[in-house]
Amino acid sequence: MADQEHVIKAESKTPALDTSNWPLLLKNYDKLNVRSAHYTPLPNGHSPLKRPIDEYIRYGIINLDKPSNPSSHEVVAWIKRILRVEKTGHSGTLDPKVTGCLLVCIDRSTRLVKSQQSAGKEYVGVIRLHSSLGEDHMAKMRRAVEQLTGALFQRPPLISAVKRQLRIRTIYESKLLEYDDNRRLGVFWVKCEAGTYIRTLCVHLGLLLGVGAHMQELRRVRSGCMGEEDNLCTMHDVLDAKWMYDNTKDESYLRHVIQPLEVLLVKHKRLVVKDSAVNAVCYGAKLMIPGLLRFEDGIENGEEVVIISTKGEAVALGIAEMTTAVIATVDHGVVARIKRVIMERDTYPRRWGLGPMASKKKQMVKEGKLDKYGRTNASTPDGWKQEHPDLQGAKPSEVPADAMEVSTPEKSQGRKDSDASLKTPESSPKKSKGKSESAPESEKKVKKDKKEKKEKKDKKERKEKKRKSE
Repeated sequence: MADQEHVIKAESKTPALDTSNWPLLLKNYDKLNVRSAHYTPLPNGHSPLKRPIDEYIRYGIINLDKPSNPSSHEVVAWIKRILRVEKTGHSGTLDPKVTGCLLVCIDRSTRLVKSQQSAGKEYVGVIRLHSSLGEDHMAKMRRAVEQLTGALFQRPPLISAVKRQLRIRTIYESKLLEYDDNRRLGVFWVKCEAGTYIRTLCVHLGLLLGVGAHMQELRRVRSGCMGEEDNLCTMHDVLDAKWMYDNTKDESYLRHVIQPLEVLLVKHKRLVVKDSAVNAVCYGAKLMIPGLLRFEDGIENGEEVVIISTKGEAVALGIAEMTTAVIATVDHGVVARIKRVIMERDTYPRRWGLGPMASKKKQMVKEGKLDKYGRTNASTPDGWKQEHPDLQGAKPSEVPADAMEVSTPEKSQGRKDSDASLKTPESSPKKSKGKSESAPESEKKVKKDKKEKKEKKDKKERKEKKRKSE
């Protein structure tokens, strides 16, 4: 009986892979549409949760519980000093007295700051009314809170970091949680657009009730896709985690406090690319059909998507150029153009320029049959010149007929007429005269520019020498 348990049974189909418990961007990987399963795995890169600690910090974000009193910029500067990193950024300013979710992005993840700043926010606030509402106070208060939804006009408060001009902000949803008429205090919850001033909302609420009001206290409970329940940690946690790593080399606390940047992208539609295409995307190349392995359902043209590697790393944010249906049917074309590259260049090796034509061209450059830019020279074979005409420096008569632009009879006739009108005997000598006069002037200008550049360079070098000597 025991022997039979370990026998491989004959099956007509491969058992389905269960990826429902895989982390971050690889979750439900088996449910993605397969464009191709053929690619060469490369040993470079790491799974987001298994990155070496230095790299993990550089690609990390902290869901910080901002304390009351310091400003957002101060808090971010403190974290930069504690973790000893080059760059930090945050997901949207909180006033000094306001507490709650502040997403702090470290080094490479600062590239996602802009998208997080424009994401929606949720707040819980305490409002103090200036006088009692009298009878049926709960219903009046609830009606007023629910009335202040949709697009609202707002002017930032007197003490604010932005220009005080009238602007429109949207309140998606608002609820009254509690109200005590004896103490004239109310607690409310708001889901709103980025840049909404809750302080101004409280003043408007007071005007709507006819008694006047101001904001007593405020806490942000959600910023974009990260809320209070999503691994919220304090400044003390960050400080303790770093101390623990520096003194005991225990990474566990630091890995708990800092999360990979991929947690911010789990709601985006995914495009999985081959390992050989990753570095080209990092250099800004568009994602083409041959580089695609898998893609998600429901991708629309112009939608923001995340391009990921086979290990689940976020490579870049892109704008889809094809829908899911088109990706499934075509055999060539641009799948997505790059909006923001996240991954560091050369994390994966370069795998472009290895095709037969590129290899042949490199060999010819090596042998001196082409110049260093791959252009023809005196020793270039005639066959190559015919196959690859130099369209840049050639005159119209030298360019082969098949390499010239195909034009309609009307257009070509119009072009001939215009050429004829240009070559009138009166205009041609004037033109050549003007050219000969302007040539010395342009040479003078070039010399002047070179002289200025040289002076600037010398000045810079002198400054550096002076600084080093000090």
